[in-house]
Amino acid sequence: MTIFTCSDTFEGILCGVYDAWMSRLGHDNVCLEIENTGNLRMFSEYRRAEETEDKFRKVTDAILRKAGQQVYEQVYCASLSCQPEKADMIYRYLIYALHFGRGVTDMLQIPAVYELFRLKRRVCNETMHLIEFIRFSQAGKGILAGIVNPENDVIVMMAPHFADRLRGENWVIYDDRRRKAAVHQAMGQWLMIQLPDDTWKERLVKSSDQETFEELWRTFYKHIAIEERRNPLCQRSHLPLKYRPYMTEFQQQAPGAAREDGLRK
Repeated sequence: MTIFTCSDTFEGILCGVYDAWMSRLGHDNVCLEIENTGNLRMFSEYRRAEETEDKFRKVTDAILRKAGQQVYEQVYCASLSCQPEKADMIYRYLIYALHFGRGVTDMLQIPAVYELFRLKRRVCNETMHLIEFIRFSQAGKGILAGIVNPENDVIVMMAPHFADRLRGENWVIYDDRRRKAAVHQAMGQWLMIQLPDDTWKERLVKSSDQETFEELWRTFYKHIAIEERRNPLCQRSHLPLKYRPYMTEFQQQAPGAAREDGLRK
C-alpha cells in the first residue's frame, strides 16, 4: 500500500488527490491521509503530496467540468470536517464523481458517496447550529465579537451569513479551538485570519455597559423559566451542552446550572 499524505487544507487535499490519482498505482493500492494524524502503517510506503497551484487548478477544473458545482461544494464542505479519514473519503468519492458526473450526488447506494454525504451533512449541521446559538458581545472600538469552539472548521461557512445580516457592523468570529478568526469590516468584505496565539482572544474584551446588559439578560432568562416544568433532558435535546460554554445565558453561573436552567418543555 502506498499512502500519500497532505496538509489539512482544501488545497492540500486536492493536491493529494492529484498525486494519488496520477501515480497510476491503482485506486485499491493507494490511500490518502492528512499528515501527522494516526499511527504509521506497517509495510506501507509514505509519499508526501507537494502543494502546487497547478495541481490544485487541474483537480478543481476536472471536478467542475465533469461533475459540476454541487459536487465541488460537497467536497469543499467535507474538507472542513474534523474527521481524520476525510482526505481518503474525498478521494474515494471523486473516483465515482469523475466517472458518473453530476448524477453521483443521488447514488447514495454507493458506500463512498454515502460516506461523503454524511461527512458533509455533519459539517453543515454544525454550521447551522452555531449560526443559531452564537452570541455576539460589544467589544472595544465598536466591534461585535463572537467566540465559538466548533468541532469542524466551520467559521468560514458562518461568515457569509453574518456578512449579510450584519453588513453595517464591524464584527469578529473567533474559533477558540483553531486560533483563527473571520473578520468583517462594516459595509465591506470579510476575510479569514490565522492567529499565532491567544492574544487576540484577550483583546476581545467586553465593555462595562455590555456586561451590565448581559447580566440583565441572564437574570431575565433565569426568572422567566417555570420551575414546575423544568425538563433538563428535553432542554439538552434542543440545545446540546457542547454549544453552551460561549452562550451568554450559561456564563457566570454555578456549576451544573447550565444543565438545569433555561429551555423548558
